[in-house]
Amino acid sequence: MSLSKLLRFRLFRSHAGSVTRRIVSAGAIGLVAVGMLLLATPASAVGLDPDSSSHHHPLPPSTQQRACIMDGFVIDHLPGGIGSPSDFEYEWEDIVFHSRVWETGPDPEGATVVDLTVKTIRGDKLTDLAELRDFLTEYHEKDPDEWQLTPAQIGQYDGYLAEGQVFYFISPGVAAEVSIDRSRFSENDLLKTAEGFHPDESA
Repeated sequence: MSLSKLLRFRLFRSHAGSVTRRIVSAGAIGLVAVGMLLLATPASAVGLDPDSSSHHHPLPPSTQQRACIMDGFVIDHLPGGIGSPSDFEYEWEDIVFHSRVWETGPDPEGATVVDLTVKTIRGDKLTDLAELRDFLTEYHEKDPDEWQLTPAQIGQYDGYLAEGQVFYFISPGVAAEVSIDRSRFSENDLLKTAEGFHPDESA
């Protein structure tokens, strides 16, 4: 990635990261308050039978596991073991990207690892799959003669699979891309996540 793209990406990332931390902090405060209320309330008052095991409920799914929406796309499958998400928006060559990135860390040295990234890609020049491929070849600074791409069917959409990455054409002006850390997750994890990342049909 060129220096200008990297600087622009880091600018958006810094802003989004601060927003995410504020949201997480507010959520944590709310959870603590609810927990204190439940501890101070008798079980019978909240409809629970303290002597019956039949009322046990599973813990709610984590943020990483819940289905959600990003830029009009559903995210209805995520692999286990991914870290915390952050959202970004940026533009390159008149193409607009919205991305959600899950990272694990920081480790004792302060480093984080990107587990998974999903992106929507929008722009008038994305007229078909061939144009999407040519654009992403340039964007990712790949040699078109050496980038090994395998045609792939992602749900109802045509696309290409590369090492740790898949991209697919949705409709004129709209595409998607999913990438994953292949040192810790499988190609099947990548493809299942991509199949679950598609336009929200209920919108």
